[in-house]
Amino acid sequence: MRNTPDDWPGGVVTIGFFDGVHRGHQQIITRAVERGRQAGEPVLVLTFDPHPAEVISPGSHPPLLTTPDFKIELLGRLGVDAVCVHSFTPEFSLVSAADFVHDMLRPRLRPSVVVVGENFTYGHRAEGNLESLRRAGETEGFAVEGVRLVREDDHVLSSTHIRARIAEGDVATAARALGRDHRIEGIVVHGDARGRTIGYPTANLLTTRYAAIPADGVYAGYVLRAAERCPAAISIGTNPTFDGADRRVEAYLLDFEGDLYGAQLAFEFTERLRPTLRFDSVGDLITQMAADVTATRKITAAAGPGHR
Repeated sequence: MRNTPDDWPGGVVTIGFFDGVHRGHQQIITRAVERGRQAGEPVLVLTFDPHPAEVISPGSHPPLLTTPDFKIELLGRLGVDAVCVHSFTPEFSLVSAADFVHDMLRPRLRPSVVVVGENFTYGHRAEGNLESLRRAGETEGFAVEGVRLVREDDHVLSSTHIRARIAEGDVATAARALGRDHRIEGIVVHGDARGRTIGYPTANLLTTRYAAIPADGVYAGYVLRAAERCPAAISIGTNPTFDGADRRVEAYLLDFEGDLYGAQLAFEFTERLRPTLRFDSVGDLITQMAADVTATRKITAAAGPGHR
């Protein structure tokens, strides 16, 4: 917990990677905030970077539903007072469950209550669980509350489930689980500039590392730049009509004029319109793009300006 201030007063703590800060995570964090407000104590989220999977099995890092900065922003919206991002290193992965509590959690974060999901695990090889944490809390002087997981249909709502839906292009189902549209971020870089020549200039996004990019296709959504939020038709794929080889993520911003090169943007995905297609002619492609823009305008207008 090296980035936790030495004068941190202690309070309510919740622990997890919390990728996506989805509705299941929100239930845990909201409960922690409730406990904190009831006790008049601050609430701290302990999370980690990078994803533990990458350290335990290098090369297995899953696609991420949120960047670290956006995750912290979402946690703040839920009312937490502080976020501690602890480095998940090979050395940390070897720390036993008992040592994690006795040497790190208790002296550095000084919890009065630890609120976690009912499937919470911790320590080397996930040897600790909710019950062992409760026993440790009795010894170390803090309470532990387990929060029931959110279940929908026949599955537990999880980051893994949401990643699978996004990989299939089912961004509408992912949005319901997230409680918001799925979002990726990056910097606008130069592409082929072909869109400008056919009347549909696009912002070509160089996405952040490990971003959970939806399946190839065309999507209705939004582009965010600072405080501006513009409806956009977003394309993911290799531009097969032009025999493209590189997979790209690009967006045509509706009713926008200006230069976006070098800008930091976020793309949000509301609904998948269609798969990526190869057209027989550029004229056919332009006709389809016009239909995509019309569909995007209709979907984003129905969602309203405050849609998230």
